[in-house]
Amino acid sequence: MLFPMLSSLAFCFAAGVAGQTYATPNSTHGPTPDANGKYEISAEGIRARFVPYGASISDLFVVDKNGVERDIVLGFDTAGEFTTDPYHPHLGSVPGRYANRIKNSTFTIDGTTYKVTPNDNNGLNTLHGGPDGWDYRNFTVVAHTADSITFSIVDPDGKEGFPGEVVSYITYTLSPNTWHIKMVALATTKKTPIMLSSHTYWNLDGFAHPDTPTALNHTVSLPFSGQRVGVDGILIPDGTILPNAKGSVNDFWSAPKQMGANLTSPEMLGNCGTNCTGYDNCFLVNRAQNGPYDWRTSDPIASVWSDFSGIKLDIYTDQDAFQVYSCGFQNGTLPIKSSQGLEGRRRVVEKYGCIVLEVQDWIDGINHPEWGREKRQVFGPGDEPYVLEATYVFSVDS
Repeated sequence: MLFPMLSSLAFCFAAGVAGQTYATPNSTHGPTPDANGKYEISAEGIRARFVPYGASISDLFVVDKNGVERDIVLGFDTAGEFTTDPYHPHLGSVPGRYANRIKNSTFTIDGTTYKVTPNDNNGLNTLHGGPDGWDYRNFTVVAHTADSITFSIVDPDGKEGFPGEVVSYITYTLSPNTWHIKMVALATTKKTPIMLSSHTYWNLDGFAHPDTPTALNHTVSLPFSGQRVGVDGILIPDGTILPNAKGSVNDFWSAPKQMGANLTSPEMLGNCGTNCTGYDNCFLVNRAQNGPYDWRTSDPIASVWSDFSGIKLDIYTDQDAFQVYSCGFQNGTLPIKSSQGLEGRRRVVEKYGCIVLEVQDWIDGINHPEWGREKRQVFGPGDEPYVLEATYVFSVDS
């Protein structure tokens, strides 16, 4: 690994991108976490806590329509629990260096085929970077202010089978009622795939809805997503792009609807894989038809809200795909936090108890050159950096 020279260059670049001065990724000095190992930032109407493990968000508090502060993301009460949970559901983390699935755990760059470490479907493919992907590792806190925190990781050449060193900076910033994410990654030595995301689990009721412990009551709107990536029974893209026909179970574009609106539809069985009922789908974000746009000020690519809490989340991003997972594989073994829940109810995440909303690029695009995603997913020395930005804006409907 050509550290620290190349990593220092990457550090200078990333600092220039963000307009801030950071410590170097291998710094042994930094801010102090609270008693639970978490770092808190806040702004008007919003506060959040993060842990270095996977650069994960662990808590996000906003005030609902009744003036009650709700913690609306999944996590653990302490930072240590993130590292010891045996199921590792990627709570609030940054999966990398390549999010989502890689078919057959292989890809080819410039004629060279690489085999990365499999960790999904009995070794058939690689999920979220492999068994020791980024969200299994501790990032370094390199900046921390009242309203912002930056994490960094140096991913060495050959880790999990990926070629080349990658240096990445993850910055979370809060402003009034808003959470902003910026992820920057630089390939320093070889061409390599890079695709990141935020794997945050949401329940906008903070698990306190008196009538249901699930998120099936959450209403979802995806106004630009009339298409999705076709997949096989183990959720590997098969090369097809499918229409979300108006009125179908995957139609969230023609009108908003609740997550559970079509749960009993025969069409829903197998929608998220073999014998799976629910959602685990990569929706495409098609905005080009409207001409040039600024993702920061155009309409949100997704909106989610709950009538119970009145909390609404509008998501803006520069990414061209959006994975929606309805937590159908939760089975009541994952605990909720002390800041969540309803007295007298089991303190666990039930099936469909949450929604994962992942801004990212087209999944497994490195194995589908016909999609034309190479410039968004493969990076080398001298290239522009990989950049992901997303803004989560919260409001309350009383």
